[in-house]
Amino acid sequence: MAAALLAGCGNEDVATPVECLEGPATIRSALARAPGDVRLEGRVRISDCFQHAAGPADVQNLGAIFIASTQQVAERARRAPHSHAAVELGYLVGAVRRGARTDTGVHYESERRVEQELVGVPTRTPEFRRGLDAGGREG
Repeated sequence: MAAALLAGCGNEDVATPVECLEGPATIRSALARAPGDVRLEGRVRISDCFQHAAGPADVQNLGAIFIASTQQVAERARRAPHSHAAVELGYLVGAVRRGARTDTGVHYESERRVEQELVGVPTRTPEFRRGLDAGGREG
């Protein structure tokens, strides 16, 4: 009986919303609404994708999707630092920071890799900053 009680006390994996795992195209599509109400498939905030008790497979898949999304948007923002792509990139980074911050650090590596994609991106432009602020507040 004690073993059954202990088994029930474990931390079960929390499902990551399916909208978060559909791929970079879904994320890029939602970012078109930045700095406004950005939601994947009109339902899920980017920061809500980063579940603190997500299973290892979801954490890995989510990281790969968000890193690929960041790479694609960052490339556009590097070429045109005062474009809407800079707003989108700022929003994405702010939302990832907001969602990935956990006591356990389960999403630390994804956040770190997203931040690495900012190399060569002018992050002090008003466009990037506007997106970053909005993503950090509401993303």
